[in-house]
Amino acid sequence: MSGMALDPEAGSLFELLGLEASLDSDVRLDIRDEGAVEAAVQSQSPELFFHLAAQPLVRESYRNPEATISTNVTGTMHVLNAVRKAPTVRGHVVVTTDKVYRNVGKRAGYVESDPLGGVDPYSASKAMADILAQSWAGSFEGPPIAIARAGNVVGGGDISTDRLLPDLMRSFAAGETARIRYPDAVRPWQHVLDCLNGYLLLSDAVLAGEGAGPWNFGPPPESVVSVAEIADVAARLWGADARWEVEKGEHPHEASFLTLDSTKARTHLEWRDRLNVEESISWVVEWHQRVLADEEAMSVTLDQVRRFETLAT
Repeated sequence: MSGMALDPEAGSLFELLGLEASLDSDVRLDIRDEGAVEAAVQSQSPELFFHLAAQPLVRESYRNPEATISTNVTGTMHVLNAVRKAPTVRGHVVVTTDKVYRNVGKRAGYVESDPLGGVDPYSASKAMADILAQSWAGSFEGPPIAIARAGNVVGGGDISTDRLLPDLMRSFAAGETARIRYPDAVRPWQHVLDCLNGYLLLSDAVLAGEGAGPWNFGPPPESVVSVAEIADVAARLWGADARWEVEKGEHPHEASFLTLDSTKARTHLEWRDRLNVEESISWVVEWHQRVLADEEAMSVTLDQVRRFETLAT
């Protein structure tokens, strides 16, 4: 197994787990460098390719829209072209986001055939990348392309800024009051292991010649709850006077309601979440508290993976 990415951030899960030692090859590059991407793909002779590289943050997209669009759109084109030229590749999974949909406040959940669009630079760039992947599949010979759409994925070890659970964990661990920008925003919350399980099932379908096209991977309706509710659950589970408050001031636009209809994945891939929303948050809190108590991050992570594997679907 090989990977290619930018240098990991200091303190990232990649570093904490020492994942470089588990890879046959660990290539450092920027997907905006077309030549580097093509050379890396050709040198590794992959059979199955996952494209997850992106500028993934909404607020960062307002601060730096050009880098967001060049990474998420032009970078995706470079990956698609490099994979198309690699004769060993039998399947390609492109991961976009739930935010690719034109958000019209739909309560029933967006389905794969709904129109795409984007208000903020991040969601617009991911919608463009999604459309690009679909058009690529229809325009050029190459391996089948599946597109996975998921969002608001949580899990232990995430250190990104401007994300709810990492911000809460940092504040709680420091004994500080967490600050929440959009307490009433409603999102589909999902543990990363549930999401990755869906991607792996999709990759099996692609290799079997049955998984091309777009797929939603979102939780059931009971896991679609507000930011405030998630913050309350996290604070209660953390204990030790963990608390949060609304951050005052003006903030860039973010969608107030978003949810997916994942009937297609449940029906055709027999996929569904194994963790409900409270269990998902509990596993995040547990991961951080155990690592703060000096347990090895790899041991904690593998323990959760093994427990996940024993859960009924």
